[in-house]
Amino acid sequence: MQGELAAAVAELRAYLSWAEEGGPVIIALPPTPIPTSTATSTSTATSTSMPKLPIVSLDEVRARMGECTLCKLHKGRHNIVFGVGDPKARLMFVGEAPGEDEDLKGEPFVGKAGQLLTKMIEAMGLRRQDVYICNTVKCRPPNNRNPEPEELAACEPFLKGQLASVQPEVIVTLGKFAAQALLREQTPITRLRGQWREYEGIAVMPTFHPAYLLRSPQEKVKVWEDLQSVMKKLGLERKR
Repeated sequence: MQGELAAAVAELRAYLSWAEEGGPVIIALPPTPIPTSTATSTSTATSTSMPKLPIVSLDEVRARMGECTLCKLHKGRHNIVFGVGDPKARLMFVGEAPGEDEDLKGEPFVGKAGQLLTKMIEAMGLRRQDVYICNTVKCRPPNNRNPEPEELAACEPFLKGQLASVQPEVIVTLGKFAAQALLREQTPITRLRGQWREYEGIAVMPTFHPAYLLRSPQEKVKVWEDLQSVMKKLGLERKR
């Protein structure tokens, strides 16, 4: 009993460490589990069916990308923002597009949203270097606008290459565009999040983007529920 209580306290502290930023914290009860039969049918119905991808190293994917000029985003970039983290990570985070800080540094999720993502990862009992992080597009859209269809299409082979190389057990998509790019569906992120999907046989958990959480901190509790589901699937336990 004492061990279970200690684990619960550790988990709560981890959640509060990142949820306290930007507004009041709301603690919610865990969602009602979905019956096995229902969850299985949903996953099967919504899983993607794409050709198997050739497996190459991340260095090879980056080399093939070169100084990419496949879409107009290259005209205003400072750096290609490829990806960072463990090349054989069990958990992979896929965001939408680099922002100003990422464009200047050449690394994904280093601004305020990136700092929040790091806290989310740490709340799971992991370090940033334990996971792999990338975006659907590798160059910053002007004024941080949403990536356009042709830009997503131009970067898609490189994202697929990263996914095939890392071969994570779980992918967490951050925001609408990342989820829709992988899952090939236009379902709003408010309905997608928290529901297990599948990409190339890999479990996918869509959730809100950290930038959205900075604007709407009351939604952090929902993301924590999603991350707890990921932890359970990966067999992760909070460090006491």
